[in-house]
Amino acid sequence: MKKIIKISAILTLVSILLLSGCGESQTSTYEKIKKDKYITFAKEGTYAPYSFHDDANNLVGFDVEIARAIAEKLGVEARFTETQWDGIIAGLDAGKYDAISNQVSITDERKEKYLFSDPYTYVYGVVIVNEENNDIHSFEDLNGKDVSLTITSNWAQVAESYGGKIVSTSGFNESIQLVLQNRADATVNDNVTFYDFIANQPDAKAKIVATSDEATESAILIRKGDDDLQKAINDALSQLRSEGKLTEISEKYFGTDITKPN
Repeated sequence: MKKIIKISAILTLVSILLLSGCGESQTSTYEKIKKDKYITFAKEGTYAPYSFHDDANNLVGFDVEIARAIAEKLGVEARFTETQWDGIIAGLDAGKYDAISNQVSITDERKEKYLFSDPYTYVYGVVIVNEENNDIHSFEDLNGKDVSLTITSNWAQVAESYGGKIVSTSGFNESIQLVLQNRADATVNDNVTFYDFIANQPDAKAKIVATSDEATESAILIRKGDDDLQKAINDALSQLRSEGKLTEISEKYFGTDITKPN
């Protein structure tokens, strides 16, 4: 009986050691990327100017170029999987791609479940008025003023918190047009949306008169446990920043540098 017990114990120990050895031999995401020579990023592909299709149906945009520059620093090819925003993070969980480069805002809730790269986009809230408007200089000056906004947007809540009276619109394009036509005193949005508008309509008579103190930061989203991939991407971003590449890409799409805080 004792011999049987000893043999059983030995077999159990051998099984544990074999299973332990199998766990140690698992390949990390970054090791697989280096082996396969490509990294896959998730994109919406319909979110101009970050990721969209040009007239030749090529995937282009600010986030697309940032991702390609990161991949080049890693010594691999950048590949893209296009998907809708509603399911983009679930796709990362399912292992459909290695990371998400799609203006994912850094939040405490997301940081509990995922890793983030260092931020590479800093977005600020701004007050936009007609160039001829000299009455509004701050968020506080929105008090009692007509502010054109989508009534259900976060920016409408911001304007209302300062006493602004919301003039309902369907989106930024309509909101800015009301400001340009002097049918509204101001609109509120993020500075990047305004820069994109001005880049496409440089003659538009609109200006920013106030900017929020705090920025919303966006970064590459990575699965928990992929610490080596996070470090590699951060190293790549650091090199791209010091070389001026991040600034170059930003100025191409926005006419200004949104890759560092004000």
